[in-house]
Amino acid sequence: MTSVHEIASRLVSLCNEHKFVEAYTELFSEHAESLDPIYKNEPLKGLAGMIDREKQFLSATEVHDIKVSDASFAGNYFSVVISMDFTVNGHERKKLEEIAVYKAENGKIVSQQFFIG
Repeated sequence: MTSVHEIASRLVSLCNEHKFVEAYTELFSEHAESLDPIYKNEPLKGLAGMIDREKQFLSATEVHDIKVSDASFAGNYFSVVISMDFTVNGHERKKLEEIAVYKAENGKIVSQQFFIG
C-alpha cells in the first residue's frame, strides 16, 4: 500500500469490521505515535505499545457498534469521524464520537490523534 487514499480506505474497512489490532499491524509504522485525550494526550510512541493499549481496551470493553466515515484528505493527512457504541466492563453503556487525524509517510501511518466531541 503506498498512497494515503489506499491506507485510509483500508483503515476504514478494517475498523468497520472491528479488526482494530489488524489495522495497527497492517497499516502503522513501527515508530508511529498516538495522542488520545482518554490517556491525557500523553504521547504513546511505538507500534508495540499502541497494539498493547488497544488489546487492553478491547479486553475490558464490549463494542456494540462502530461506524467510521469516509476519509477527508489534505496532503499526507486524512481524517475520519468515528462513532462508537460500547460498554466498558463495570460501567454504563456509552456512545462516543471523535475525529481521528492520521498522517501517512512511506506507505504507513506514522501518527494518529483523536479529538472527542
